[in-house]
Amino acid sequence: MYTLMIVVFVIGYLAIALEHNIHIDKAATALFTGAMCWTIYVIGMHDIVDPASIPAHLMGHDTHESVLHYVTHHQLLEHVSEIAGILFFLMGAMTIVELIDSHGGFDVITSKIKTTKKVPLLWIVSLLTFFLSAALDNLTTSIVMVSLLRKLIADKNDRWFYAGVVIIAANAGGAWSPIGDVTTTMLWIGGQITAQTIVVRLILPSLICLAAPLIYLSFRMKGEVHRPDNEPENHEHGSKVSEGEKNAILYLGLGGLLFVPIFKTLTHLPPFVGMLMSLSVLWIVTELMHSKKDSDVKKQLTVVSVIKKIDMASVLFFLGILLAVGSLQSAGQLRELAMGLDQSVGTSTKTGVYIIGTLIGLLSSIVDNVPLVAASMGMYEIIPQGFFSVDGLFWIFLAYTAGTGGSILIIGSAAGVAVMGIEKIDFIWYLRKMSLLALLGYLAGAGVYILQRAYIVERFIVN
Repeated sequence: MYTLMIVVFVIGYLAIALEHNIHIDKAATALFTGAMCWTIYVIGMHDIVDPASIPAHLMGHDTHESVLHYVTHHQLLEHVSEIAGILFFLMGAMTIVELIDSHGGFDVITSKIKTTKKVPLLWIVSLLTFFLSAALDNLTTSIVMVSLLRKLIADKNDRWFYAGVVIIAANAGGAWSPIGDVTTTMLWIGGQITAQTIVVRLILPSLICLAAPLIYLSFRMKGEVHRPDNEPENHEHGSKVSEGEKNAILYLGLGGLLFVPIFKTLTHLPPFVGMLMSLSVLWIVTELMHSKKDSDVKKQLTVVSVIKKIDMASVLFFLGILLAVGSLQSAGQLRELAMGLDQSVGTSTKTGVYIIGTLIGLLSSIVDNVPLVAASMGMYEIIPQGFFSVDGLFWIFLAYTAGTGGSILIIGSAAGVAVMGIEKIDFIWYLRKMSLLALLGYLAGAGVYILQRAYIVERFIVN
């Protein structure tokens, strides 16, 4: 059963990749894979779960009951609670973005981007994404930037390509900020890294991770993009929204998104609570703002109508993928993989640390980076000095690789999955067009980190 879980996961992964060939929506495949992996885990739990590992307060009257209780009422519910937080966060962010869009708020930003030349537009979009993802997070930023791209680029293939670069930029921007990516936040809260150090030591490698593919593309891309026909304003009710209302919803919406990391830092509550609070404020404001307008117009400009536009298939795809990965984490396959890497390579030398960190980043493009980082945090304790000290070599490098490695495949990161769902980007298309560019940036950034560590940090900074 232990091996069968891996087989089912791999088959499900391939089915997602070949979605357009087998004509089955990826959300259906992901849900089936997640449910099947947990079912196999429960059926074979006696061969997988060690009864000695079950906490005493969860023990039942016999071994069978205790193991079943542990799996169904502890591990599964723990994963479901984490997944629910991500899904609520995603739905809240998507609703806020749709609300801004329904009011024509993004026209305020797109009107300031005058160029239609591909290369300058590529740099503008990429750098905007890079720094915005550090202030927000890579998932929210990706949703916002894809919405902007729809206002800037009409051709689907061109928009897909820019959306692929957005994924790379969002993950690179999230890696050097303690609130930019889930894994960096985990390491920050866990005490493995400090906020100031990760910013100072990873901003350059992360910037190179983005700059390397952009420089390459600057010599390859030519021509101009075609803007969509925005008349009249590309919004059905655009004439019913004043400039003041448009600006108010834009700034209030973006302010609400920026409020989320601040809220999390101050309260230590999960980010989805802050996102729902921001959404509720926008909901109240739009209800009051349009209260005196005709009912036909009002119902199209409030959250009640906008929330119907959310792509629930993308949300369910997230659910299935995270359930499947959670089953492998609970059953121990991911921990065994991490331990196998440690035993085969070792972390006693600097070279070993770099190799393991690089491999974890590459694996995060296949398996979600959160359980991989969680497994690493569980394997290695924080020690006063050395590679595993606070802000030590291993933890900082892990923050970079786990944060940026997911860009190599489109379903390797939350940002990639969100963009894939919103734009309906094909897995194989991304593999052919973007994966090598993402790998180029990933390796270039890793190389810069190693050189920076060797010639700057170790010479002038004492851990």
